[in-house]
Amino acid sequence: MCGIVGYVGEKHKTTEVLLTGLKALEYRGYDSAGMAYFIEDTIKVSKEVGRVQNLEKLLQEENATIGIAHTRWATHGEVTKENAHPHTQNKFTIVHNGIIENYQELKDNLTKKGYLFQSKTDTEVLAALLDFLYKKENDILKAINQLKDYVDGSYALGILCLDDKDTLYAIRKDSPLIVGIEEKDSFIASDVPAILKYTNQYILLENNEIVTLSKQGYTIYNEKLEKQEKEVLTFEGDITSAEKCGYEHFMLKEIYEQPEIVKNLVDYYLNLENNDFSDRLPSLLKYKKIHVVACGSAYHTGLVFKSLMEEYAEVETIVEVASEYRYKKNFYDQDTLVLVISQSGETADTLAALRKAKTDHIDTLAIVNVVGSSIAREADQVLYIYAGCEIAVATTKAYSAQLALLSLLALKLAYEKKLITKEQKQSILQGYIHIDKKMKKLLNQDYEKIVKRIYNRQDIFFIGRGIDYSMSMEGALKLKEISYINAVSYAAGELKHGTISLIEQNTPVIAINTSEHLKEKTISNIKEVKSRGAMVIYITNEDIEGDFYDEKIVIEKTSMFLQSLLTIIPLQLIAYYTAKQNGCDIDKPKNLAKSVTVE
Repeated sequence: MCGIVGYVGEKHKTTEVLLTGLKALEYRGYDSAGMAYFIEDTIKVSKEVGRVQNLEKLLQEENATIGIAHTRWATHGEVTKENAHPHTQNKFTIVHNGIIENYQELKDNLTKKGYLFQSKTDTEVLAALLDFLYKKENDILKAINQLKDYVDGSYALGILCLDDKDTLYAIRKDSPLIVGIEEKDSFIASDVPAILKYTNQYILLENNEIVTLSKQGYTIYNEKLEKQEKEVLTFEGDITSAEKCGYEHFMLKEIYEQPEIVKNLVDYYLNLENNDFSDRLPSLLKYKKIHVVACGSAYHTGLVFKSLMEEYAEVETIVEVASEYRYKKNFYDQDTLVLVISQSGETADTLAALRKAKTDHIDTLAIVNVVGSSIAREADQVLYIYAGCEIAVATTKAYSAQLALLSLLALKLAYEKKLITKEQKQSILQGYIHIDKKMKKLLNQDYEKIVKRIYNRQDIFFIGRGIDYSMSMEGALKLKEISYINAVSYAAGELKHGTISLIEQNTPVIAINTSEHLKEKTISNIKEVKSRGAMVIYITNEDIEGDFYDEKIVIEKTSMFLQSLLTIIPLQLIAYYTAKQNGCDIDKPKNLAKSVTVE
């Protein structure tokens, strides 16, 4: 949930590298920011509440060659300068991404040994623990390596020690950390965008591996402190994925990237020459039941997948929130597949659910964006969505790429089970080939009139049935994430069982109605709220006239395997322009972080 960057080298200015990395990682945490670096015989620490630009104002031009930096998303202790990273105890200064579950017990024990604490964070406890272990071992590497024997929880750490002014140390457990390489200069970072200005060469650290960075290069050790040779990977994207490229916000840029992202995914997973599926798309034919496990927007894509799988492929599909799944009793057998979905591939709750399924010896399949992420490495199979770096906290292009891939899996299974004909399959596949053009048309529509009718409201309702209910959930989430309006979604038929009491004169209701066999029922539910004074915004794939709506958005009718890829675009843009109208910080909404690496 926090961003870490570190640098050792002489090719670049240390503070400039650290600031560049922090700005690229600000989507991971922006409550406060700080950095620490060696100046002669001391470690200088600067930190400030708020955005990286607040920290930047404090910095002076100094000749440092080793440093660490951090953007925080608060988990322990309120947002204050004292709680901002880095944290120092005696000879150790550290930055930390993760959460230490037994920090209070450790803190109590260390307090008895004479340690005093200035913050309310779990991170300062780690710094004190490192100092304690170092006094005992008189060896920095051994002290860092012993952390795993004392600490419960997750951590990625960047570490400076006054007794070794030539080295930056780092270790990870269940929180992501990479090592960037540029000739003899070296970097650490929570995510690739932090280093893209300088290099696209990187190494993925595994759990409990330690890396030391110095002007001579880097060395990686396993938990037995044996030196390791690791594969150097190349990031295929470029720095433009971490830049706005003329757009006012990353979110708007990523919304407009969706047609190309979906087209590229379709090109990858289909054999366009033969109008068929490619070998890259696996068969799910052996499974009688599928458990989809995810969080947030990824969970909503799972709900769309459930509708397609049960309606067209006739496979029972259960969709669970990851944070609940791992703690409940799950009923599955060897004919069950656990499918986990995560943009980052590091989502802590989803990763824990994956590990639970693997412990129970159940087949696992992961759909992720980040190549080589923890979920990607640990799942039995992995499918990548190749959406590129997504910087805005509220997901858009990764969501659409997940939708496209999941719908292809459902379509392939329906065909393999002979529930759709070859002609039907080929017709639908032609729809995938042209879906990007239909998406672009919706991007170019004007939603300003609708936004003006809802931007100053405190409560907005979203309703739909079946697959449209799943879309209403995502539409409501997008709106509340970035505009802070209390947007809630309901199954349209359920509204009358209590919640319709909240409908008053001019209450905004966004009604989605694209499912052919549910259209009339949904219209009946819309009329129920309209008769009670609701101001209805009607999203449909049939341009029909009626007195049951106030505003209408018409999207092109297509196969239900593809319809959601069109439905989502007006929902995303309504959320975006509503937040913009209200002056919200769209890319960095309050209290949220991009990669949720704590449970």
